[in-house]
Amino acid sequence: MVSHRLSSQARQAELVDAALTLAARGHPADVTTAALAAAVGITQGAVFRHFDSKEAIWLAVIDQVHARLMARLQLASRHDSQPLQALRAVFLAHVDFVLEHPGVPRIIFQELQKAGDTALKARVRRLMGDYRQLLMRLLQQAHKVASLAPKVDMEAAVTLFIGTVQGLVMQSMLGGEIAAMRVQAPGVFTLYLGGVASDGAGAIGNSPPDGRSSQESRA
Repeated sequence: MVSHRLSSQARQAELVDAALTLAARGHPADVTTAALAAAVGITQGAVFRHFDSKEAIWLAVIDQVHARLMARLQLASRHDSQPLQALRAVFLAHVDFVLEHPGVPRIIFQELQKAGDTALKARVRRLMGDYRQLLMRLLQQAHKVASLAPKVDMEAAVTLFIGTVQGLVMQSMLGGEIAAMRVQAPGVFTLYLGGVASDGAGAIGNSPPDGRSSQESRA
């Protein structure tokens, strides 16, 4: 049954959401325009009235992911006045985002397997560039208040942060227990923090997932 008429912008948003949902259920390469059309209640031909190609749909997906993820991380970065506590909030916010949108890493990992450069890879690089800027800002703030260990290579610390999240995501997906990622995330971040924090600052990473102090959690 064909759904009632929506604006092109609204229909595009529907198709993007459908692509994310279908990518979470299986291999993104197997997502067809026929499946997308069925998911939103339009004909397959109508899909191409809103997007020129399937690649254009995936580009729109990454653009939406970029906007949503960075908004989530920016909000998390203002979680606490202590830079390392804010960094922890960003780590957990990223994990929560993946739990809500498990199709995102599938799309990105699939694209990275392709040889050569692609438009989608360029969009992912732009996202990673904004992400790195956010992390660098927090690390620079931590440096100013002497929360970082002496001589920490901040570029390497940014790379390690992103790689730690990606490793946690990949292992959770390979194990088929993606929900376990949220349970493991605080401990994983504590290990990361142990490598970059100055003496006495690493205890930040041991806070319970809900942000309460250890005393409050024992009460």
